[in-house]
Amino acid sequence: MLNSAFPLQGRSGWILSGLVAAFISLLPGLPQAQEIEARTYSNAPVGINFISAGVAQAKAGNYTLTSEVMGLTHIFDAGGQSGKITLVFPYGQLSGSSSIGGRTVNASTEGLSDPLIKAAINLYGAPALNLDQFKGYQQDLIVGVSLAASVPWGKYNDNQLINVGANRWFIQPGLGVSKALGPWRLELAGAGIFYTSNTDFMGGNSLSQNPVYSTQTHAIYYFQNTAWISVDATYFTGGQSYLNGNPINGNQENWRFGTTMSYPVNRHNSIRLSASTGAYSRTNNSYDLYGISWQYRFGGGL
Repeated sequence: MLNSAFPLQGRSGWILSGLVAAFISLLPGLPQAQEIEARTYSNAPVGINFISAGVAQAKAGNYTLTSEVMGLTHIFDAGGQSGKITLVFPYGQLSGSSSIGGRTVNASTEGLSDPLIKAAINLYGAPALNLDQFKGYQQDLIVGVSLAASVPWGKYNDNQLINVGANRWFIQPGLGVSKALGPWRLELAGAGIFYTSNTDFMGGNSLSQNPVYSTQTHAIYYFQNTAWISVDATYFTGGQSYLNGNPINGNQENWRFGTTMSYPVNRHNSIRLSASTGAYSRTNNSYDLYGISWQYRFGGGL
């Protein structure tokens, strides 16, 4: 593993900058910032809670990040429209090796990854209803806003090139719409991801990144037993990175496609499967992602 003994001047600095750029291309903040999430702006009965637990695996080049994830979501009344807030706690294991610039670089670390806080508030078309009222609700058009933030509490070692924690914040405001067409829901959303700098990178250096902008679209089909399946696509652009103010890679430009399926086991429990892959990447930072999770629903009169 490279450490801070590599100065950022002369030939060693040039090698280190190249290695940093390569790792950023291979592991682009990984799925936390670039997840494909259907039903962000759906409606649900006020007072309902969801506890979820699952595992996801992302593969980029020769590197693998496996994450065990727990989440808690609460549905609330936001001025007469429904809203939800979600807390996500991931634990990650990162492993792999590659040859870059004639050097073999190994990565092996595990620990708490950066927790996430996500909130979505519907502005139109998703009235705040209790469970009994919700039984008669029929969706038409929903418009909503969202905000996510990553809290830098994950495990971080400033002598390592890559970690399970990023040692920086990001915030992600978004806007989306959802339209019902029979058993289908068509969603379109846009967001921007804004990063703070990691000022303790490889022994006190500064690693910064421009915002990443994204659009997502989802086609979701609902079955009569409340199971649903979605086909998803997302596009990302931006995210040029800098080491001590000097650019070390170009803007990202990525297309990703995926699918998600949720199947109810009973009134309280459901299982969710998801998969996505990079279809196009201008900067060679595609990755494959697979996940499975269990969800338990309670509260709100259930």
